[in-house]
Amino acid sequence: MRVRAALLAALAASASLSACGLKPMYAGGSDGAVVQGLAAVAVPPIPGRDGWLVRNALRDRLGNYSDDGGERFRLDVRLDDQLEGLGLLTDDTIGRERRTLRARYQLVDNATGEILLDATAGSDAGIDVVSSEYATIAAEQTALENLARDVADRIVTQLALALRQQG
Repeated sequence: MRVRAALLAALAASASLSACGLKPMYAGGSDGAVVQGLAAVAVPPIPGRDGWLVRNALRDRLGNYSDDGGERFRLDVRLDDQLEGLGLLTDDTIGRERRTLRARYQLVDNATGEILLDATAGSDAGIDVVSSEYATIAAEQTALENLARDVADRIVTQLALALRQQG
């Protein structure tokens, strides 16, 4: 009797979930509208080392490595990378840094020139400043690489949402 009641409860719960209106973001797999839309986004070169890292991360996530100019959309990205000292030690040296990477981006329809999405994304990381200058520089570069991937993930999520609403 208890098993039957549990099965009925599970059946009722699954029926109510299907009526909630949620739709999978990537419905249709590689043939779905969102995946096809993301693959049709060109990412022009972004100046600087941070730009190179973000562009490569974006292209990895979008699945678009072509530079032939035939894409339907263009993603224009402007970056702001800042490194600031935070913790001041008793000998007047910096003990902690914060690296911040912010991106302002626009998704442009190449056919009409219309801006479909104008948004920002950003992330920051804390860095310990140690006595070894080499170790500090390595930590700063690693932080930039991680921030570039994080910002690219945030941008692609927003692009997927925008393309889903459009299609």
